Amino acid sequence: MSAATTTITSTAGATSATSATGAPGTTPEESPRGRAPGARGATPPVVRLAGLTAGLGAILVALLALFILPSLASGAHDLPIGVVGDPAPTAPVESALGTAAPGAFAVEAFGTADDLAQAVRERDVVGGLVVTADGLEAVVASAGSTAISGSLTAAANAVGQATGLPVTVSDVVPLPADDPTGIGVGGLAFPLVFGGIVPVVAFRKVFPRSDGWKLAGLVTFADVGGTVVAAVLQLWFGSVEGVFWPVAGAMALGVAALAVPLAGLQQAFGAKGFTLGAMSMTFLGNPLAGIATTGAWLPPALGALGQALPPGAAGTLVRSAAYFDGAGGLRAALTLVAWVVVGAALHVVGTRRAAARVTAGV
Repeated sequence: MSAATTTITSTAGATSATSATGAPGTTPEESPRGRAPGARGATPPVVRLAGLTAGLGAILVALLALFILPSLASGAHDLPIGVVGDPAPTAPVESALGTAAPGAFAVEAFGTADDLAQAVRERDVVGGLVVTADGLEAVVASAGSTAISGSLTAAANAVGQATGLPVTVSDVVPLPADDPTGIGVGGLAFPLVFGGIVPVVAFRKVFPRSDGWKLAGLVTFADVGGTVVAAVLQLWFGSVEGVFWPVAGAMALGVAALAVPLAGLQQAFGAKGFTLGAMSMTFLGNPLAGIATTGAWLPPALGALGQALPPGAAGTLVRSAAYFDGAGGLRAALTLVAWVVVGAALHVVGTRRAAARVTAGV
């Protein structure tokens, strides 16, 4: 072999070593990227195991806190109720009410029992007490919240015992006989979250290159989903009566207020945006929705946050449509519409960004 050949061979070997390791004179085992698991500087497996376990444990604690603490801190907090009666007999009743349920109720005076009942139907107050010489009448609305109506009834009984007045209960907005505990409407949290998250993923896969068809699919599913839920509640469970289309419309708006923003986050920020939004709705919106008891039963700050998110607002709107002829649902409806508009705006922004990248050849 000639000297030239030897030189070429040596140079090729050096080049090969350099390209394989990223630096001359090193081997794959010595390369930072190819470092063996037990090499100097690598994190020992036991440390990685302990760190991952601790991290997952912390996440578990956080989830337990999110789902359980709101329930533990829930209860009657300054719930607005009305009181009817002359000042002389109502004064000891209000005093006894404050003793029986301190901080639970905020009392407002009404002129007549009919005025109080109408205020309950319009959701201005959650219930009230009518004080007469013959006794004490608790006016409740179990359709608004069985937890609240039960709390007010218990407080009225305690006041009756303290004042020596007999107690009667009038349910001016009762639940249907087929669903006396309100489980049907109270169980809508999971269908709402499911209906908002899963279709975004499904229609994205079915129409990966057509934003128009994807959004059309989400809107169509929201309409169909609202109709299906209303049909199940009315025809199967008996949870609502004679309000099929209002309930269907409220549920459809709730699903759209979840799905459209998630699709917008996905379009604008990719998978990370969708994941963050879906986790927020699942781990914040769901436990703070207060659908079974209404947001008023949660601690005030948490209840307000829950009503600002789609699951809570949707639950309020469905309950208003189902039992109160829409009374008390305007704010919830506007909240849901705002979420749909924000979601659509995010989708437009994401679409324009994608088009700009294509035009730029990125």
